[in-house]
Amino acid sequence: MAHFIVIGAGQAGAALVARLRSGGFEGEITLIGEEPSPPYQRPPLSKAYLLGEMEEERLWLRSADFYADNRITLRLGQKVSAIDPVAHTVTVGGETLRYDRLALTTGSAPRRLPAAIGGDLGGVFAVRTLADVDAMRAEFQPGRRVVIIGGGYIGLEAAAVAAKLGLAVTVVEAAPRILQRVASPETSAHFRALHAAHGVTILEGTGLDRLEGDGRVTAARLADGRVLPCDFAIVGIGILPVTGLAEAAGLTIDNGIATDDHARTSDPDIFAAGDCASFPHNGGRLRLESVGNAIEQAEVAADNMMGRDVAYQAKPWFWSDQYDCKLQIAGLNTGYDRIVTRGPDGDAVSFWYYGGDRLLAVDAMNDPRAYMVGKRLIEMGKTPDPAAVPDTAQDLKALLKA
Repeated sequence: MAHFIVIGAGQAGAALVARLRSGGFEGEITLIGEEPSPPYQRPPLSKAYLLGEMEEERLWLRSADFYADNRITLRLGQKVSAIDPVAHTVTVGGETLRYDRLALTTGSAPRRLPAAIGGDLGGVFAVRTLADVDAMRAEFQPGRRVVIIGGGYIGLEAAAVAAKLGLAVTVVEAAPRILQRVASPETSAHFRALHAAHGVTILEGTGLDRLEGDGRVTAARLADGRVLPCDFAIVGIGILPVTGLAEAAGLTIDNGIATDDHARTSDPDIFAAGDCASFPHNGGRLRLESVGNAIEQAEVAADNMMGRDVAYQAKPWFWSDQYDCKLQIAGLNTGYDRIVTRGPDGDAVSFWYYGGDRLLAVDAMNDPRAYMVGKRLIEMGKTPDPAAVPDTAQDLKALLKA
């Protein structure tokens, strides 16, 4: 009987093993994860879970019984030390397991500050795993001071939670503006104003020199000489694909584990999906860090592990929750040259990214209709007249018929 092994028990790994069973695979399935918890959702970690509004069990992607009921062997809290593609084996916990086909859904890991500038001080946290958030939750007490290094979505979501809980929050962003790598100046301005309204101080164009403290962080010294006293610090400066096992096994690495459009790596019996994997896109390679990509690419990998011929076609979408604002993003804004604004209409506003005469992406704040219509337009390859987008008196659905 065939044995399929999946390394990485996150969103992609959970989606992949579920698809194998629902798709009719009758062989043996083993899902291996380094964390002790069963596969869980990561997005709520920096929002509802950190706020104390969600218990751990509600994070789980499947009930505790799902894996046993579907004859999926879970090996949690275990680290794979090696893959041997020639022998078709993986080594885990001192044991060697043979596979017929293997999938890598190893995800990503947060960038860390170097120890030389205080990255290893006590009271310095990242936001990636349950253990990360559990370690920092006790720090979130009213009146305490937190410095957040990095003005991306993770940093801003943590800032929103801290502000809601009554902490004094400062966000330090080295780039000229928050969200510069991923969003337009208009979206950046929207969230800058939102955080300012909640008392958060945002320092842009300001690099970190070092975190200071004797064993535990007590201050952040900035590149311009300013010193920000703090009780703890959160580092949100991006993530990196986890590729060590793949690289050691001789697989091709190119902005993550390189896969073809069938989620197959350079070894025909090894597949990859999720944050760790890059795939062909518009003549180049793309790696997406999103729940949607993790699920959809993993399901394609599962189908092709079972011998089907399914190509992955990315349909990027993302979201972020900050205070009472829900941002929904459709598409990829790479290459945009102008922004068309729809709204504001109450607290709803959307920014439409155009590249030449083509709609590329939509950022919708508290405007699910703009998000859904924009997403459908992008997936259909249709571009609405930019002059029609700002007219809030016109039903957005009319753009689908134009």
